[in-house]
Amino acid sequence: MYLRTLSNAIRTISEAFPVLMLTGPRQVGKTTLLKMCTEDASTPRGYVTLDDLDARTLAQNDPALFLQTWPPPLIIDEIQYAPQLFSAIKILVDRKQENGQFWLTGSQKFQLMRGLTESLAGRVAIIDLQGLSRAELTDRAYLSEPFVPSAEWITKARAQAHPMALIPAFEQIWLGSYPRLNQQGPKARDLFYRSYIQTYIQRDVQDVLKITDQMMFNRFLSTVAARTGQLLNYASLARDVDIDNKTAKSWLSVLETSGLVYLLQPYHTNLTKRMVKTPKLYFLDTGLAAYLTKWPNAASLEAGSMSGAMLETWVVSEIIKSYWHNGKEAHLYFYRDTNQQEIDLLIEQGDTLYPVEIKKTASPSQHARRQFNVLNKLGKSVGPGAVMCFAERDIPLSEEVTAIPIAYL
Repeated sequence: MYLRTLSNAIRTISEAFPVLMLTGPRQVGKTTLLKMCTEDASTPRGYVTLDDLDARTLAQNDPALFLQTWPPPLIIDEIQYAPQLFSAIKILVDRKQENGQFWLTGSQKFQLMRGLTESLAGRVAIIDLQGLSRAELTDRAYLSEPFVPSAEWITKARAQAHPMALIPAFEQIWLGSYPRLNQQGPKARDLFYRSYIQTYIQRDVQDVLKITDQMMFNRFLSTVAARTGQLLNYASLARDVDIDNKTAKSWLSVLETSGLVYLLQPYHTNLTKRMVKTPKLYFLDTGLAAYLTKWPNAASLEAGSMSGAMLETWVVSEIIKSYWHNGKEAHLYFYRDTNQQEIDLLIEQGDTLYPVEIKKTASPSQHARRQFNVLNKLGKSVGPGAVMCFAERDIPLSEEVTAIPIAYL
């Protein structure tokens, strides 16, 4: 059992909303997390999964009787199989006027959102869970805070950091972040991901897209994985898979809403109309991306052509988790203009931008900070910047920029 950062947020949010919805890809530990959150609760909480066909049939055909059979407080697992429950839950929570009545999980967010927004608007809090963060893997779940390269964050991170050199980092990148796989170890990796793709991705996506050519969709998955950390080009993606642009956009939107990929949007204001509007694409689990792109081991991945892109993908996903697993939104962007000036990541907090570069080096150059100067023309306050790298400890590169070890994440 891994402690999860999100457990604190779940307890807090549940005290403020009658319904809590936990979404995320399959196998990231949603059910386990909610059950763990009930262990020290003063009031017992029931549990039912709609993977059980009898329970699913009752939920679909007689939602009111279902909620009499399993009354709140209740965990309902895989609720996307019975959207008929949403209206019945609304009636019940409006009648009882109590918070924390229902905890719901769903792996198919694209099917859930319409029912949630139509029936439970204002009554439901929606939070996202991803695979294990590095803080959770190193027993620092409750110490994890949203990443921002401030002096305060760096000081706290330094005090609790676990060393992470180049090879161990790529071993984790290659393995991925799914809890069961991290328990079983590298020997189970290929079998796990093969089963994951066949059993979960294809089944969930099949329900929405009605794909008849699974071989083509597998090729699409691999082609998307090969583009992690790159600007998204729909025309190129569609051409490589031999599908049209509309299909490529449709398929990718399902991967995004199901929590498998993340589209990092470019930052722009009215003052910067020359910005490139194309997003960057990231797989949220590097192990799945490495499996789809057929890297046989961590050493080949570290030495291969995707090494830098995979490291960037991993750092971005860890930063996203630091926000989502604390129950917060991640206001993340990247910067790139038509002069090819680029910054890997911008973190926006209030009226301040915090620039971040990601480098596969242990000795970042003093020149790395210079590219942050392009932000001065945006007319926004620019906070401390960071170069995430393999340095052994944080090193000031200037008054405004610090080299931060990825071990601090």
